[in-house]
Amino acid sequence: MVEENIAPNIPGQRQSELTDKRPVRLKDVTAEQNSRITSGIVEFDRVLGGGLVPGSVTLVGGDPGIGKSTLMLQVVCQLSQKGCRVLYVSGEESVQQTKMRADRLQANDENLFILNQIDLFAIREEIKSLKPDVVVIDSIQVLYQPDISSSPGSVSQVRECSALLTHLAKSRGISAFIIGHVTKEGMLAGPRVLEHIVDTVLYFEGERYTSYRILRGSKNRFGSTNEMGVFEMTAQGLQEVVNPSEIFLLERPRHASGSVVVPILEGTRPFLVEVQGLVSRSTFGIVRQKAQGFDANRLALLVAVLEKRLDLNLQDKDIFLNVVGGVRIMDPAADLGVVLAVASAFLDKTVPYDTVVLGEVGLSSEIRSVSQIALRLNEAAKLGFKRCLIPKNNLNGRQAIQTENLQIIPAATVREALDWVKDNENGVKGREDGPS
Repeated sequence: MVEENIAPNIPGQRQSELTDKRPVRLKDVTAEQNSRITSGIVEFDRVLGGGLVPGSVTLVGGDPGIGKSTLMLQVVCQLSQKGCRVLYVSGEESVQQTKMRADRLQANDENLFILNQIDLFAIREEIKSLKPDVVVIDSIQVLYQPDISSSPGSVSQVRECSALLTHLAKSRGISAFIIGHVTKEGMLAGPRVLEHIVDTVLYFEGERYTSYRILRGSKNRFGSTNEMGVFEMTAQGLQEVVNPSEIFLLERPRHASGSVVVPILEGTRPFLVEVQGLVSRSTFGIVRQKAQGFDANRLALLVAVLEKRLDLNLQDKDIFLNVVGGVRIMDPAADLGVVLAVASAFLDKTVPYDTVVLGEVGLSSEIRSVSQIALRLNEAAKLGFKRCLIPKNNLNGRQAIQTENLQIIPAATVREALDWVKDNENGVKGREDGPS
């Protein structure tokens, strides 16, 4: 419950600034197809759907210290070098502190303006006088409107400030970015209506003390929400990871049980990740199932399938699952990889090093077909993998599978897949050749 004092309406202050006042025929409206502005950072543009849309408002959320300000400063520097007039409003840092960070990122351009201000009305006047193409607000939690008595960061302040910025951006064709912090539960701090006001919501994810960061969209009115961008934090700022598959598989151990490579799909982009499983005897009868980068409820369901359909005694075992690289898997095609990782760790059987696994697992232990099988297999073949365990139904599909150097092993059930792993473990143990 939040107490709010209703401020009196001041004529001309809270009115909408949108220019279109009268209804128009939809067929008379002309939409520009090539109006997007590319930042030059491919990973960032991919998540946005191809670039910035003039008049759009994007909310960038993430944990404190994850690199949101660094990312946005690099983006606006690229935009300013392309001739865009950019206003960076820093409410948490002084102009001198922002300058120090910009020097570290080698970000200096005459079209980039820095403003240290938290009064929203003063920011509005600067935007009207400067007339920028792009505005970055860092961050929404420190802004306030003088006519609202609550403190900055409160529900009413965040909601009203975001609404005014949205109206201002859409009326003047400004691409606005709003940086927001998240709570302990991982949700954006402030009212949930904040996500409904803006056009795009981006989450900057990753462990704070690891070098890799993932930019993912949860809402996008102008593009897909399935795309994902991968960055690496360095001393010179965030660097794009062009081929995430090589990075995630760089330190993969050889001849270790519980290690499985899965080709997943994020939007239109396939890449390979390593799924690691560990099964150990529980202490004092308290069973634990922990998953990092995978849905814990889905893990419990797949473990139940192993117990019921394959007669694996896992009821008194601790089960741990980890997706290497800080990636969070949403793709159901990773089910078979998770199942084989747990079974491999429990039986101490090694999945062949040159094999990738994909397929959705049903409650009857059947392996269901997955989408975009050709993209996944081509990515595996590019990295030197020799064999792929796929759902049998994918061979009967309409999509052609063209792989010259990749052996296809179809499987209809989890038992068939596990039997193949047992039969081929001895044949590959001791081999040092494999995917590079």
